[in-house]
Amino acid sequence: MLIFGHRFLPSEHFYHVSDIDAIENTPPSSTLFIKFSEENLDIINHANKNDVTLALEVEEITQIIYASALNAKYIIVSQSFAKIAQELANNYLFDAKILVKIEDEEEIEALAILGVDGVIFSNAIVKINS
Repeated sequence: MLIFGHRFLPSEHFYHVSDIDAIENTPPSSTLFIKFSEENLDIINHANKNDVTLALEVEEITQIIYASALNAKYIIVSQSFAKIAQELANNYLFDAKILVKIEDEEEIEALAILGVDGVIFSNAIVKINS
């Protein structure tokens, strides 16, 4: 299981950007955290054209399919959506890993039992402004 942002496990940070200009303020080879929406397709397409790693946060089944098709390395979902998201990823052999946003390490056990690829604590997500 992948674990991002746990207090005693070193991990990479994800950089939440709200526009293309904000990408310039991220470290080289960073992973961009973007909420999937039609309004953010310009950022997503820009990242893909420039081989920037994407973590897309989704809220529904169709968005999971889109995130995979848009080359997301990570697809981030809520805990209530974890089981179906992981089943889709396994069924369609996504290259992307399913990550569940959590706030407490006690949530890890239940997600491990579900077979989720990983978890991400909110402190692993760094907000970047342009």
